[in-house]
Formats: sequence, C-alpha cells, structure tokens
Amino acid sequence: MLSLSVLNLFAQEVLRGEVRVDLEPVYGAYVDVVYPLDAESAYRRGLEEAALVYSAMIYGWSFEYAIGERARGIAEAFELSPVGSIPFGDPGLLVTDAQVRDMRLYLWTDYHLNEAQKRRMGFWKSGTIQTAQAIGHGPLGDPVHAAEGLSIKKTALEDAARAAVRAMLRGSERNRPKEARGYIGLASFPTYWIDAGRWTTSARFRVEIKEILPFGAY
Repeated sequence: MLSLSVLNLFAQEVLRGEVRVDLEPVYGAYVDVVYPLDAESAYRRGLEEAALVYSAMIYGWSFEYAIGERARGIAEAFELSPVGSIPFGDPGLLVTDAQVRDMRLYLWTDYHLNEAQKRRMGFWKSGTIQTAQAIGHGPLGDPVHAAEGLSIKKTALEDAARAAVRAMLRGSERNRPKEARGYIGLASFPTYWIDAGRWTTSARFRVEIKEILPFGAY
C-alpha cells in the first residue's frame, strides 16, 4: 500500500476528473439534427471540455466585478480573463477510461502537471485563498448552435464564478462595495444538468480577492 506522503505527492502531480458528452440532442422539439454523435466527435468534445476545466483548475482567471446597485442605476458587470490555458492535444492530458451509458459518453481523464503548473497549483493552496460553492446558468441553445455546446457550458461556469464572488463579498463586507478584483479558479470538476430550459452548473471555486473598492472611494 502506498504511504500517505506518496499519495499526496501523486495528487500534486496529477489532476483527475470526468466529463459527460450527450450523444443525443437535448433539444426535444428539433428532429433534423444529425445525431447521435460519432465516436470521434464525442471524444473531441470531451477532451476540449476537460482541457477547459483543467485550465480553470490550474491557471484560473483574473476577475473584475462591478457589483452594481439598482437604486443608483449602476449595472452589474463581471469580467473574467484567463491567466493561462491548456491547448487541445496537450500531451499531459490523457484519457484513462471511456464508457457509453444511456446515450452519454463518460470520459475519465488525467492531467499530468509540469513543474511550472505545480508551482501554479501551489498558489491556490496559499493562506489567502478561500473556497466557495455556487450555481450558474447558461442558455440551452438550439441545433443551429449545437457545435457551440462547450461555449454554452462555459457561459454557465462563468455565471457560477460570478455568483461565488458575489456570495463571498456579501459574507465578508458590511456595506456593498462598488468593485472587487482578484483571482478565481476551479477547485474540482463542475457538474452540469438542464433545469427549466437552461444549462445549470454547480461548481466549487478557489478565490482570492485582491482589492475591494467601496462606493465612498468615488
């Protein structure tokens, strides 16, 4: 049996997670879409989604959040900028298991971190990082934009990131601030489902708020 220290070392060197790819359309009212997906297309979609998630886990995003306030006529705005990304075909991303059940492809993957990425993961373990769970939503889309399924899931994930930061600010700030800036990344693979005609995701984030600007600063 491996010692706990060896297991911890392995955990720092390899990330693991599962993605699910629908082989049949989720658009019940449409019948003219070419489905089910062929194996090559399904695998590619799964690997693209895994690369997106690992990018968010390792590098994350910097964020700028204008919280907004209806009474003052100030609109809410949340902007994310990727700190780094893992390209499709990265040799560190490996498929470890693949199964088709109930017209879904379940794809388990490992991502082997290089030395720079290990150091980046160390950032998320620093004492200033907090964790937050949140739910986000994105449009269901339609068959015309079926190939954009990953970008639609990304929209839901970014909405969950906004909700996580907003909830964290509500819990830590007595008065609503005007703006906040910092970094946010995924702590684990998110889960997706369809609810009330929208893609919905539940995700756990690591968050570092670097700067909070109160309304009184303006």
